Amino acid sequence: MIQQSERLFSYGTLQLESVQRATFGRLLDGAPDALVGFRQDLVEITDRDVLAKSGERFHPIVTRSGDAADRVAGMVFEVTPEELAAADAYEVSDYERVEAHLASGLKAWVYVKRA
Repeated sequence: MIQQSERLFSYGTLQLESVQRATFGRLLDGAPDALVGFRQDLVEITDRDVLAKSGERFHPIVTRSGDAADRVAGMVFEVTPEELAAADAYEVSDYERVEAHLASGLKAWVYVKRA
C-alpha cells in the first residue's frame, strides 16, 4: 500500500510492463483516463537506456492544443514520490513534467513536449 502518492498520467511507454518493471521495480495499478486539450505526435528516441527499456525507437509525445475537444487516451497511475523521480530519470530531455487536468476531473503529472 502506498503511503504518500502522486498521480502520473501516461499515454505512452510508461504503460508498458517492461518499462514499469525496469523503472519502478513493479507493475503499476492504474485506471483509463484521457488528457484534455492536448494532441499527440511522435519523437525519435536515441537514449540507449530508454531504447533498451521500451524497445521502441519512436515514442508518443503531446503538446497543448488549447482545444478542449482534443483528447489523448492513457492511464492514470498512483506512484510514490520516489517512483515519480524514477519516471523523471527515465524520460529524455524532449519531455518536461507538468500538472494537467484529465477527463475524469483528476489532476495528474504528465510528460509533455518541452517548450
